[in-house]
Amino acid sequence: METRTVVPTLITQLRALQQLTQTEAQIAKVRVGQARTDAVRRELQQNAANAERRTERITDELRRVGGVPDVVTPAIGRVLALVKSTVEQGQPLDEALLGDLTLEHQLLDRARYVRTLARRAERVSTERLADDLVTAHEATVDWLTTVLAEEAMGGVAALVATPLQRVAGGVTRVVSLPTRFAIERFNQAVAAVSRTGEQVRDGAEDLAREASATVTRLGTGAREVATAGRDAALGRAEQVARRDGADDTAKAVHETRRNLGTLKASELPVRDYDELNAQDSIAAIRELSTPEDITAVVTYEETHKNRAGVVSAAQTRFAAVAKDEAGV
Repeated sequence: METRTVVPTLITQLRALQQLTQTEAQIAKVRVGQARTDAVRRELQQNAANAERRTERITDELRRVGGVPDVVTPAIGRVLALVKSTVEQGQPLDEALLGDLTLEHQLLDRARYVRTLARRAERVSTERLADDLVTAHEATVDWLTTVLAEEAMGGVAALVATPLQRVAGGVTRVVSLPTRFAIERFNQAVAAVSRTGEQVRDGAEDLAREASATVTRLGTGAREVATAGRDAALGRAEQVARRDGADDTAKAVHETRRNLGTLKASELPVRDYDELNAQDSIAAIRELSTPEDITAVVTYEETHKNRAGVVSAAQTRFAAVAKDEAGV
């Protein structure tokens, strides 16, 4: 590329970065509402603020390079973010995150291209900006890759699906059924425990959630009764499966109980967990090394004491395990 054509190309790329960065900032704000813990929420809020600052830096650099100030592009970025957040409600969470990752890769690749153009045009300030953008987007790519790995492992991911995304992903199925019929369907699914493995886990978990969703409309008392019945039925189903030697089925039901947070304290991978204070609980969680063990503890914690610091520590530990799994 001839030197005389570098600056116009540089201006074009900076404008593209301005628009995409504005979109990134808006999406980060949307993700704040999906944060699992306060620590993740604060991180996302900081990410959104950082993206806004990057947009301002890019705009300033555009002026220095000779580009005409663009008042339309930021508005386009906000519209694109709104469209993306609306469309993705019909997608599973992993598809939404893959969309975020695609955006970050485009930002990263364009920042690297801008850095090369800036060197060619001998624009020191633009090159410095591009270096900072590359560093920021590399970190975000790693973070999103880790969250996707968390989602793949089925544990305590940093982000949680919205209700519509849970439906789209097949995690829950909300139906309008009388309470008695919903619970009866659940009991029928559990009764088949000696004949099925994977089918029982999916059916039992879905139907358990159907029963819970139905009784939510009938008041706290009915909800507690139904939940207790569900937990007892699952516990009994696992006992029967183990007694009959149906190990795969027992494992499937155990996973369902773990994911619902209905394991007993004696079944957790941390001894005497209920007796531990927050500091000791966090220390014990940091010693856990498998996604299954971390998930078991954090779902139990969330459905019992629900101590924010402990849940946050568990999510951080799960993220570390996910990073190793994803090779980040």
